This record gives sequence, structure tokens and C-alpha cells, in this order.
Amino acid sequence: MPITVESSIVPQVHLSRTCLTKLDNRRAFLLTAITVPPKKSCISCTFVKSKFNPNVGGSVEKDKKGKKKVGKTEHHLWQRRDSAQSGQKALTLVRTICELPNEKEAVYGALNKWTAWETEFPLIAVAKALNILRKRGQWVRVIQLAKWMLSKGQGATMGTYDTLLLAFGMEQRVDEAESLWNMIIHAHTRSVSKRLFSRMISLYDHHDLPDKIVEVFADMEELRVKPDEDTVRKVTSAFKKLGQEEKRKLVIKRYGLKWKYIHFNGERVRVRTQTWEEDQL
Repeated sequence: MPITVESSIVPQVHLSRTCLTKLDNRRAFLLTAITVPPKKSCISCTFVKSKFNPNVGGSVEKDKKGKKKVGKTEHHLWQRRDSAQSGQKALTLVRTICELPNEKEAVYGALNKWTAWETEFPLIAVAKALNILRKRGQWVRVIQLAKWMLSKGQGATMGTYDTLLLAFGMEQRVDEAESLWNMIIHAHTRSVSKRLFSRMISLYDHHDLPDKIVEVFADMEELRVKPDEDTVRKVTSAFKKLGQEEKRKLVIKRYGLKWKYIHFNGERVRVRTQTWEEDQL
């Protein structure tokens, strides 16, 4: 006797065979093969199939034209920077630049040749080379390499400017340092760091230019950059040389540190700086 299935959506249909039951340790479900008319299916069978096989009864995502969507393929023009080889490149660059004569055309020509076959500017290698030259105290080569890098539109950071200002100061090239400082102030007004202000004040203090120290300190106050203790000492010394005692006392009162740390009997002790203030006043 045939078995019929009643449903509110599809008409009564006859089962072609009995349902098969498959049991295992994790799940038990009923697989049923039902002979149904075209474009009609049993709700319960569709639910069982879609529960354990999401691809059955589902639809593939297609665009408006009926084509399958394909993921976008990204194409990168520049290759990824290889920082592992940048150290060897930096050493090669240092050896190359140290063997060159002290002429701008020769140095720039060799550096352009060094980067001729690079798909991307070797910024990491140049930064490491600058650090090596700085540790060796080869300030002329530091200036040449930093200027060449900036001429290529690369490495315009506060760290590069700090290294270049230090090199200008060590080579007694105050005019070039002042030109670079004016460019930094106009181009990076709101992002000049405290370290860069301190570097410029130290440069002017090293060359005994108290009026220039006061100008840099005025820019520092205008941008609301708080000076450190060493900068405060140099500024107060500059006001003293210029004979402006009232401004010197005002700087000490505003920026003078009330506490400092010293080492006493092998311990770090916090003491007041009132003695230093009384001596300065």
C-alpha cells in the first residue's frame, strides 16, 4: 500500500521508497528521497538538507547581469621594502661615499648611480647610513648625504633635521643651520618638537649668540613648547649676557624646576632646587 505525505503547500505525493535512517555518535538525522512534481519540494526535506548541507537550497551570489562575483586582484607597482638587506646596503653606501672626493657633483652623481636600479627609494638604508656616519663623526658626509636625500623629496623628518642641524653646528656652518631652521619653522610650524628647539638653542649657545637664543625661545613660547632644564639654563644665561635681568628672573620663575633628583650615598634623592634659584636670582 503506498504511503502518502500531506502538506499544506504541495499536493499529496507517493513515496518511491521508504526513508533511510543513519545514526552515528554525534548526530542522527533522517534522509528521505521523495518523488515530487517539478518546481515543488517538501518543506521538511528541504529543511533537513539545508541544515546539514548549506550549499543545497542556497543561491550563489551573482551580480545584476547574472555573473558570479570575482574578488579583486590588487597589483602593487612598488615592491615591498626589504629591511633585512638594508644594513648591508647602508654599509655599502658608507664605503662608497667615504671614497669619493669632497665635491658636490661627484657625491651626487655616485648616489644617483647607487639608486639607479632601485624600484623604490632605499630610505631605510640611507637612514642607517646617516646613523653610522654620525657615530663616526664624519659630519661633512652627513651633510652631503642628508642634503641629497632631501633633494629627492625623501626623509623630511624631525630626526633628519636634527642630525643635519647637529652636523652644521659641528662644521661651524651657522648660516646654513639658520636657513634650515627658518625653513623648518615656516613649513612645520605646529609640529616642531622640543628636541629640535633644544638643538637650535644649543647650537647658538655653542657659538655664543645670545640674541639668536632669545629669538628661538620666543618662537618656543609662542608655540607653547615647554623647555627642559638645560634649555632654561641656556636661555637665562643669554638674558644675563644681554643685560635683561627682569626677563631672566621671569624665565626662572615660570620654567624653573622646583625639584630635582640627585644621587646621595648610592640612592636617588629628591631635593628642592631653591639653592640654584637663589644663585641665579
